[in-house]
Amino acid sequence: MQGNIKLCFICTGNTCRSFMAERLMKKALKESNIDFVKVSSRGLQATGEPSTVNACKALKKLGASSAKRKSVKINKFDQKTLYVAMTSALKAKVAGKVIEMKDLIGQEIPDPYGKDEQSYYDCGVLIDKACKVLVDKLIKIGGEI
Repeated sequence: MQGNIKLCFICTGNTCRSFMAERLMKKALKESNIDFVKVSSRGLQATGEPSTVNACKALKKLGASSAKRKSVKINKFDQKTLYVAMTSALKAKVAGKVIEMKDLIGQEIPDPYGKDEQSYYDCGVLIDKACKVLVDKLIKIGGEI
């Protein structure tokens, strides 16, 4: 069932939240032996900036890949992809199948951009929690959305 679901995390710049969500989701999927999900992340206003240092530090503390990469802007929405937005405001800008983190854990994911290392870690903990809830949901549906 490999790659039946395409999942894309969405935030503003793709240097913090959606980047961390992509990495944390890949870690959660691997730990659950799920191979039917393809994960990516994009930013609505991404400009090719590198991921933030504090996002990489938070990922390392949370046991996920902390390798830097450049942000990627979303240019079009694919009707076969499930988008996961960090906030309601971002969700409103997505055309296609979209849920938000609030649907998974009852709260939005605050933007840590420009804040201290602890703020990024706290953000990562929330994202990790949401990813684990999403993995449980994916297990229940077995690869079909």
